[in-house]
Amino acid sequence: FDGSKPLHCTLVDTIECLPGGECTKVTPSEVNLPDTILIDYEKKSIAAKGVDNKRASIIENWERIDGKLIIQGAEDGVKEQQDGLGWTISISDATGKMVATGSGDDVGFVIFGSCTPE
Repeated sequence: FDGSKPLHCTLVDTIECLPGGECTKVTPSEVNLPDTILIDYEKKSIAAKGVDNKRASIIENWERIDGKLIIQGAEDGVKEQQDGLGWTISISDATGKMVATGSGDDVGFVIFGSCTPE
C-alpha cells in the first residue's frame, strides 16, 4: 500500500443514505459502481478493474495517516445534470480493508471492501 504497485479493490458492501437517516444496502451496480476497482498511483486514477473505460476518476489528493492510506477526489457526474460528488477512500496498511464514502446533493454512500497489491 506504499504506492509502488496498483491496488485491486473488491467492493463488498454498499450503503446508500438519504436525508432523514434513511439508509439502504444496495448492490454496486444499483448505484452505477463496478464490483472491483483498480487504484493506480502512477496514473493518479481509479477505474473499474479489467475495463478500458473513460470513466476513470482522477486522484486529487492522497496521504498516509495513522496506518491508513487516504485518497480523495471529486466527480462531475453526467454532463448537463447536477449529480457531482466528492469521495474519500481509506485503506488500512495492516489489513487492506477499505472504506469509501461519497457525498453529493441529498445522497451519501458508504462502501466497504478490501484491497490487495497487484
